[in-house]
Amino acid sequence: MNANPNPPPWQKDIFQAIKDAGVQQVAYVPDAGHAYVIKSAIADPEITDVALTTEEEGVAVAAGAWLGGQRAVLLMQSSGVGNCINMFSLLSAADIPFVTIVTMRGEYAEFNPWQAPMGRATQAAMELMGIHVMRVRRPEDAQEVVSAALDGAFMAGARIAVLIGQDVIGRKKWERK
Repeated sequence: MNANPNPPPWQKDIFQAIKDAGVQQVAYVPDAGHAYVIKSAIADPEITDVALTTEEEGVAVAAGAWLGGQRAVLLMQSSGVGNCINMFSLLSAADIPFVTIVTMRGEYAEFNPWQAPMGRATQAAMELMGIHVMRVRRPEDAQEVVSAALDGAFMAGARIAVLIGQDVIGRKKWERK
């Protein structure tokens, strides 16, 4: 996970929305699209960063945080959503607020065919599990959309996924050897 030393403003905006909402735990599987937020959470003494071995652990972290009186956010890539389907049932069964911020793969300029099926299924899978989906469609909307999702979860008890499209994140660039 290499963080850009000069990340786009939308990445800083997402971290600011997380801070403004009083989030105390950030769970993640390392991902370049979330690198700035992850590194910022690690550096922030008011946030406990939780590195995961698989994304479904993050659903449990978020549930445990809420039951313990804290707010948590799960950061993941769309390819990890399929790993979480069974755990999402915990959220509705226990009526636990939830926010995940998902960087999308399998969309704009995707070079890896392995990413396409889950990229196409991410929104529908979330919705089938009772999770409301919001999308960041333009970089300048990132803070507002994430802030709205955090308010919807922590003030109204909703379960929300914010999907950040590849067209916002930018093309993946791999060096050929």
